[in-house]
Amino acid sequence: MTDRSTHRITQWLARASPGLFAAYAVTVAFTTYFAMYSFRKPFAAAHYADATFWILDLKSALVISQLAGYALSKMLGVKFNSEMPPQRRAWALVLLIAWGEIALVLFAVLPPAGKVAALFLNGLPLGTVWGIVFSFLEGRRTSEILGAGLSCAYVLASGAVKSVGAALLGAGISESWMPAVTGALFLPVFLVAVYGLSLVPPPNDADISARTEREPMDKAERRAFLRTYWPGLVMLVITYLFLTAYRDFRDNFAAEIWADLGADQQPGLFTITEIPIALSVMVVLGLLYLVKSNRLGLLLTYVIMGCGAAMIGIATLLFDFGAIPPIAWMIAVGLGLYLGYVPYGCVLFDRTIAALKIVATAVFLIYVSDAVAYGGSVGILVYKTLGQASISKLQFFRYFSYATCVACVLCFAISGRYFLRHARRA
Repeated sequence: MTDRSTHRITQWLARASPGLFAAYAVTVAFTTYFAMYSFRKPFAAAHYADATFWILDLKSALVISQLAGYALSKMLGVKFNSEMPPQRRAWALVLLIAWGEIALVLFAVLPPAGKVAALFLNGLPLGTVWGIVFSFLEGRRTSEILGAGLSCAYVLASGAVKSVGAALLGAGISESWMPAVTGALFLPVFLVAVYGLSLVPPPNDADISARTEREPMDKAERRAFLRTYWPGLVMLVITYLFLTAYRDFRDNFAAEIWADLGADQQPGLFTITEIPIALSVMVVLGLLYLVKSNRLGLLLTYVIMGCGAAMIGIATLLFDFGAIPPIAWMIAVGLGLYLGYVPYGCVLFDRTIAALKIVATAVFLIYVSDAVAYGGSVGILVYKTLGQASISKLQFFRYFSYATCVACVLCFAISGRYFLRHARRA
């Protein structure tokens, strides 16, 4: 979009204090990804109760279709994001979002079968957006703060854009047109934020010294990394599969879960429950910036993720025994979920690369995990829709909470031990 090396804002950011740089970078990255969600999640605020697709209800078919496109996008992103040169990132973001909005317009005008195809096309470009945005931020001394701030975008945005979607439905916009209208409202914000993001300077010498150099990885380098560290990566991918599937189910069927809990007439709940979660996660992960030792930082990251996974099961147990009300339960399982989930996209792999003292890119590792996890998310949803159709969304979500807790605590313990041993040798 512009020559970042000569723009006066870029030059000012290169000389700015870490605090000022972080404030600017977090603001533009947060806003970019927040606005992206207006093209992905608003449809989930509607029920689409009067239509079907094949043997599925239309809402489930739409969720599965978009997730399938998103999962394919993550697989393609392993190569696409890992090899993208910095000067192409901003224009790539604009083109991807334009694609997503065109798909939402098709969603508005097509019959049910066409709507399912349109949401697949909508998910296809959006899965690569996170990696491009995070590429502007990784490999810096302040990566924990930057990543935590960016991660708050999807914690807050999913609920916020569903609240906007619900408000548009209440204002008379049809369920078909509501997603496209929501995206159009946020498009100017997205474009301004992307321009601001394009002005962020690359990591300086001090960043490279503290966190190792981040370079695009070709096919041979990606394969070599996977061959070297596959045992620990397998455990992390399994855990991420559970967390991603759990997050997507909670996210996509929040309207149905709240209806089962008797609170479906309050659109603001989509946002209200996510605000304390986002703030808590940002504070906890941001504090990791104070830890200068990369190995200790990696250890504490695993502790945070393990505690988050345990919180999901403990909160669900308290809810089942009537010890906490529904809103407290949804906030608690959401907080536990995001304490385990958010580090994957910002802190975990950044600290892993730094602790292992290797030249690589965190975006590659993020997308390897995403590629498998979103495919698993589709599988879980198909299993619920076809294999557990007789139970409610709420009941399935409760059972899923216990399974996620057990699987994630175990896998975090194994993978943490593996990578910390390798970090000690490094």
